[in-house]
Amino acid sequence: MTEPTRAEPAPGPGDEAAHHAAYLDFYRATCLEKCRSLVANELTRTRLPSAWTPLELLHHLAHMERRWFTWGFAGEPVADPWGDSAGRDDLPWSVPDGLGLPRVEAMLHEQAARTRAILASRDLGEPASRAGRFADLDPDQHVPGLRWICFHVLQEYARHAGHLDVAVELAGGPVGE
Repeated sequence: MTEPTRAEPAPGPGDEAAHHAAYLDFYRATCLEKCRSLVANELTRTRLPSAWTPLELLHHLAHMERRWFTWGFAGEPVADPWGDSAGRDDLPWSVPDGLGLPRVEAMLHEQAARTRAILASRDLGEPASRAGRFADLDPDQHVPGLRWICFHVLQEYARHAGHLDVAVELAGGPVGE
């Protein structure tokens, strides 16, 4: 798979789902670029009071997107949907030992392909499946629609790209967009 160009998607008429997919690609590429700019030991070093590392944040993003689109919206079974926090009650995110940047990048790329396929084949007004993430909801409880999930995931990527800006700057990496 070729890496998307890291340029903000252009405005203009077009398919709303394609715009969501393009913005998700943009934010994924932004977060990956920020992590790639760090020397290896800075990926797993925390510089913040909340104690997360850039690699933990990137791993979280891969799991977060999978929880919302694959397990949440599509209702497909996924192995360990909360795998970004497994085994560490003291911190919100973790990365299993031995899982480095190349594998986390691969996770992001795999999920990106699945997300794009969902957005290309489903209506944005469609509600999420009542399987997977929402299997335990009562029948009268509302499930989010695909459009809402897109906005939620986009805001999470944007917020965490800003967090990475700070972490990369504190680590001596490049600043700015």
